Amino acid sequence: MRKGLLLYNPAAGRYPVRRHVRGILHPLKEAGWSMEIAETLSGTHATQTAHQAANEKYDAVFAIGGDGTVGQVASGLVDSETALAVLPAGTTNVWAIEQGQQPFSWFKWRALAENAKLLAKVEPQQVDVGLCNDNPFLLWAGVGLDAHTINKIEPRHRFLKHLSVPHFFATTVWEATFWHGLDLRVYADGQLVEGHYLVAVATNIRHYAGGMSVISPDALLDDGEMDMWLLSGNNVADALRHFFDLVAGRHLTSDQARRLRFHNARVESDASFAIQVDGDPMLGGHKAELTIKHRALKVLMPQNALHLLKTPKR
Repeated sequence: MRKGLLLYNPAAGRYPVRRHVRGILHPLKEAGWSMEIAETLSGTHATQTAHQAANEKYDAVFAIGGDGTVGQVASGLVDSETALAVLPAGTTNVWAIEQGQQPFSWFKWRALAENAKLLAKVEPQQVDVGLCNDNPFLLWAGVGLDAHTINKIEPRHRFLKHLSVPHFFATTVWEATFWHGLDLRVYADGQLVEGHYLVAVATNIRHYAGGMSVISPDALLDDGEMDMWLLSGNNVADALRHFFDLVAGRHLTSDQARRLRFHNARVESDASFAIQVDGDPMLGGHKAELTIKHRALKVLMPQNALHLLKTPKR
């Protein structure tokens, strides 16, 4: 019998998830799991609880929340034998969207149990984990306008989560009206790129912008590489152009968007900048060091998501 922990974030998402958590137990127990339930008190607590579960040799931690919760739990499981399993219930659920999962809502309250069934009998896979200034991330790490906006809006009241896309979009436009980008020096595997950019974002996954954009359509979760996207510009019109290009896929051929594939990278600026990791604000500064821990995290993934891996275990 496999042992698992249901770790849920009561503040995640547009709708409270607490009363629905016990409904996940039945499909997991039917599949041979022995389950316990815990509630997160903060992001740090989520990471510490996941780390403790790894020390106690749990087979998996089922993270119930959004991308921030997923990243926090993943941080506690890096380099362990305990797998991360994601049951999406957050405001944005890009990791789950990437893998074809339906997020929980009051209109899809059975999604938690249905996603648990998808993960109950799969074999653990191994994926890469990024480090930004030694802080682990699973999806992205970015500096510039997206990080600036996230630092302004997080944490959000649950009411604003019902307006998450228009709220984020409006805040980004407002911030871009007064913020004009950064002069950056980007070192990617020894190559130096200099320029004035609105956004510099490292991504390990294909989706971005709340799941509305496929920013790196050929990204793999376990290939030891990540993409650094540099978006040029200095005003709100440039920011809007990039947004619509990202949604439409035109960034792939735009001369205002540049992709650097890297194993190790460093982003520097003479001006201080904000940083975001997995959609959560992080302490900023003048430098972001980015490295990759190759296949350092075990995850439970739906069978139909194995195309996201270079070397899936079947």
